[in-house]
Amino acid sequence: MLLLAGDRVIREYEIALGRNPSGPKHNHGDGRTPEGRYVLDWRIDDSKFHRAIHVSYPNDRDLEFARRAGLTAGGGVMIHGLPGEARWIGGSHSDYDWTNGCIAVSDDEMDEIWELVDDGTPIEIRP
Repeated sequence: MLLLAGDRVIREYEIALGRNPSGPKHNHGDGRTPEGRYVLDWRIDDSKFHRAIHVSYPNDRDLEFARRAGLTAGGGVMIHGLPGEARWIGGSHSDYDWTNGCIAVSDDEMDEIWELVDDGTPIEIRP
């Protein structure tokens, strides 16, 4: 994951994605991470995943796709740290995709992102 200031990369992170990372998220529980343009719109300091910043998925386009396909879009997509019982894993968390559709970083990286990124920051998630 790249953290940008304008066109300049200021940080780069190894991440873990949803357990089924190929293709965009379309349905609740599909294990995929959404692709597209969203906003980091609110945060949870006491998340069970060592802090979490919410991604504004689903947007209107996602909801319309799900409605037409007879699906439930899902939600609750976050950038977050590690769960309490797995904090010992540290940077090795990115060796496999394990989330339910979120973007996971190490706890130290989450602390850094927490300080560098404001609510309302745009995020573009690409394959």
